[in-house]
Amino acid sequence: MREGDLVGGRLWTMARERWLLLTLAAIQFTTIVDFLIIIPLGPKYEQVFRITPHEFSLVVAAYGIAAGITGLVAGFVLDYFDRKPALVTLYFGFTLGTLLCALAPTYHLLVAARFTAGAFGGVCGAVILAIVGDVVPMERRGAAMGLVMSSFSVSSIVGVPIGLYIADHSSWNVPFYVLAALSGLTVIGVAIVTPPLRSHLRHAPDEHPFKRTLAVMLHPDHQRAFVLMMTMTFASFCIFPYMPDYLVKNIGWRQDQLMWIYLCGGLCTVFSMNWVGRWSDRSGKLRVFTYTSLSTAVPILLLTNLPRVPLWAALCVTTLLMICMSSRFVPAMAMMTGAVEAQYRGGFMSINSSVQQFSMGLASYVSGWIIGETPDHKLTHYPINGVLSVTCAYTAIYLARFLKPVPDKEMAPAPVMAESI
Repeated sequence: MREGDLVGGRLWTMARERWLLLTLAAIQFTTIVDFLIIIPLGPKYEQVFRITPHEFSLVVAAYGIAAGITGLVAGFVLDYFDRKPALVTLYFGFTLGTLLCALAPTYHLLVAARFTAGAFGGVCGAVILAIVGDVVPMERRGAAMGLVMSSFSVSSIVGVPIGLYIADHSSWNVPFYVLAALSGLTVIGVAIVTPPLRSHLRHAPDEHPFKRTLAVMLHPDHQRAFVLMMTMTFASFCIFPYMPDYLVKNIGWRQDQLMWIYLCGGLCTVFSMNWVGRWSDRSGKLRVFTYTSLSTAVPILLLTNLPRVPLWAALCVTTLLMICMSSRFVPAMAMMTGAVEAQYRGGFMSINSSVQQFSMGLASYVSGWIIGETPDHKLTHYPINGVLSVTCAYTAIYLARFLKPVPDKEMAPAPVMAESI
């Protein structure tokens, strides 16, 4: 929407847009911390529940598989609801799933709790991206995506280190109690700050949900975006779920040192992602995506072949990896939201999120089969995952060239809203 549009009897201003983006970033923060905190706690889970790295991969994969299933289902109906109640309902479900993770007493119940959290949390991300596409004009959308997605950096700087500190000084489930409480407070903030968004509903009654979703899935431009998302996500989750295990078992890190990965990486990416967002608005999103994707090969191959090195050297590699891998998503998501018309954006982003989450689960599970373990508990075959990751990252460069932006004509009329904030 444009500054000066009438929203529930009040003018839409840049300040209100910024508050909305910050609220969406807060949702992303909690969902990302919920997902990321699982990964560095892997060695602790393996001790507490007496499971293998392969069994732990199911804990990671359960979230993605559930999010993929529900994201696909939500794609049939998401564009038939006001964005606000859809987001509030899904985020409340995620909060409940996080609480169940804290209460899980066994490995199998933990997997079930992760499935519940993923079923709601994954679709939250789709609604958030659809809202950004609805309210922010294309000329500012790269910076807006950078702001919302910088929640990844903030979660790495603040959320994960604090969560690991709490887990190291109490129990593995206490961080989930804290996160559930924080999410409960955020639900209230979401209900207050997010305005009703109904402009996409003007087109909803014209089509049957199945026919509409089928049209979204079969559109050639949308299919290109789905394949692009799959390869990008696969590149990340071939290596990230096993990075903490590798650093502890092969490089010799202590469990309490893992927080430095997220602290250093997050501190750098909070600046890099916002800078990349502005850079992509100036220089072109495809060009910036190409450059950032090309840069991923060096840290991926360094990490997956890393010998025993000092802590500072390993931190340089992991920080560079997080900068390069996260930077790709800023121009990519801006291109994807620009490749779909407004009336299909909610369903598209839900299906796109489903593809992403399925890819996360599949990559985690497949790489879990590749990863081996020696009798002294060191990981093997990690370099194979590195080569697979680079292959996917470079394939995404080729695929991105086929995305076609649609005219931003949906920004001309003011969105249909009914309430004031």
